[in-house]
Amino acid sequence: MGSSNHQKDPARAYIYAGLAVLFWSTAASAFKLTLEEINFVRILFVATLTSCIALFFVLLMQKRLYLLRSTTREEYLYSALLGLLNPFLYYLILLKAYSILPAQVAQPLNFTWPIMLVLLSIPLLKQPVSVLSMGTMIISFTGVYLISSQGEPFALRVANPFGVSLALGSSVIWALFWIYNVRDGRNEVVKLFLSFLFALMFATLAMMITSGFSGFTLYGIAGGVYIGLFEMGFTFVFWLKALQYAEAPDRISNMIYITPFFALLLINLIIGEHIHLTTVGGLVLIVTGIVLQKFTLPRGNIIKNK
Repeated sequence: MGSSNHQKDPARAYIYAGLAVLFWSTAASAFKLTLEEINFVRILFVATLTSCIALFFVLLMQKRLYLLRSTTREEYLYSALLGLLNPFLYYLILLKAYSILPAQVAQPLNFTWPIMLVLLSIPLLKQPVSVLSMGTMIISFTGVYLISSQGEPFALRVANPFGVSLALGSSVIWALFWIYNVRDGRNEVVKLFLSFLFALMFATLAMMITSGFSGFTLYGIAGGVYIGLFEMGFTFVFWLKALQYAEAPDRISNMIYITPFFALLLINLIIGEHIHLTTVGGLVLIVTGIVLQKFTLPRGNIIKNK
């Protein structure tokens, strides 16, 4: 990620990581509040447009716009594929999940993407996965069931199968994006900008087909702009900066596990959802499985340092 171009600065790394965790923790609440104003397709359009503008100015400030001119036709096509996966399909599915699920369910289920990443790495990357690693996945998927029960674990049912499928599906899309993105050696901000640029085209087309350009509200636009800046655009850059300045990127990466717990607190305070014990317990199991999984993957596994 170009970390060699940055002098290591642990204090700055933790500041950037802290900002990223803070803003990502607000995303679930921002999704729910904005969905009260405009539908999920309109949110995606506003947020993607906002991110495109923000990332363009990041490239301008970094004096890296010239990298766009040196991008090949094949790289543009690859960016179109990445943009189709994320942000377009990823957020389209995730926002739809938030529209029909409580935030406390959609948010932690979406956090299962590291598990999906390991599962997808078996056929796509030919990565070996041990019996112990499969055991850690069982721990995480037990957490998925607890959260999906929405406070009634002994009912032995998933409270909203369609919504749960969407939330888990979004994590599969993110894992696919990660696998294909990690193979692309271009500048990270350039890749992000082009992904969002192509996703904006897809989002515009989707909005024209479904609802047109009417039906926006001031608060809905404001929510979409916030999501575009602080769930998508700037916050991804903050996270990249944190990893670039970190002396030990693994320690910085571990801070991401704070996000879903802090998000639950904000969901309770801002949205007013009563947080079920099954949500907290399920999230603990998901995160425990993800953390233990890192110790079970063989050295050199491409997923190990995710």
